[in-house]
Formats: sequence, structure tokens, C-alpha cells
Amino acid sequence: MTGYARSKFDIWAKHGHCTTRQAVLARDGKGVVDKPGSCQPAKGSWYSPYDGTTITTVSQATIDHLVPLAAAWRAGADKCTADQRRDFGNDLKDPQLIIASEPSNSAKGDSGPDRWKPQNKAFWCTYAEDYTHVKAKWKLTTTTAEKKALGNMLDTCS
Repeated sequence: MTGYARSKFDIWAKHGHCTTRQAVLARDGKGVVDKPGSCQPAKGSWYSPYDGTTITTVSQATIDHLVPLAAAWRAGADKCTADQRRDFGNDLKDPQLIIASEPSNSAKGDSGPDRWKPQNKAFWCTYAEDYTHVKAKWKLTTTTAEKKALGNMLDTCS
């Protein structure tokens, strides 16, 4: 993919004295205890909605970009400014950054909903709503195949 590099999104930027990753771990964890004098969690538990598992080891709690960075690049982020890409890669306000187990995050990779769906079917509705929201907010294009896959997942909403 011409010009793409994860580094162009400046992920895990600092928010005050903590990184984006540390902020997501604190925000989405239960019983999170930081290492003394640090934002780095020492212990806690995190739920991975992609596969419905609970993670109890900090190092196994990965943070996933719901709309993968490479997919965003292909959908228009290549035209964004460096500041806009940093804001997208570190977006704490929208459902763009979520906890994912390492196996589910690896399985997803840079795939969109047309090539990957959460193993946990109970999460399909939320995933499709959130994916659509993030794409719309950041004015990223959605392919016909993505729209079809998202429509099928949205059909699971109550």
C-alpha cells in the first residue's frame, strides 16, 4: 500500500503523563492497579468483546483500533494531515480503541468487516454500529463489501 506506515498515526501518544494505551487500559479495566509512580497497570482484568474472554495479565491485554489503521489509510486517511492521523490513532472519545485478546487482535489484523467478524456474535451489533460511527466521524469511505458485511451484522441488533 503506497505510503502507508503505522508510524504516520503516532499511536500511543501522551495524554498528560500517560500514553493512550495506558489510558485505555485504565478506562476499560476492572480493579486496575498501577505500578507505583506510573500509569502502567500492574494488575487488573480486561474484557475482550471480540471473543468474550476476560484477560487478567496486563501484557496479554492488547488495544485494537476498531477501524484498523491500514484500512483507514485505504479509506482516506492518506489525505489527512499528520495531526488528524495522530488524533485518529489515539481517539479516546469514540469507540475506536478497545481491549482485545491477543489471539482475536492478531486474527483481525488490518481487516475490515468484509474480511473479519468478531468470534463473539453477541458483539456483532455493537461492532457494526461502532465501525460505522468511526468511519462517518472521520469521513472515511466504506466499500460495498464492508457495507454488505456491516448490514448483515446490523441485522443482529434487537
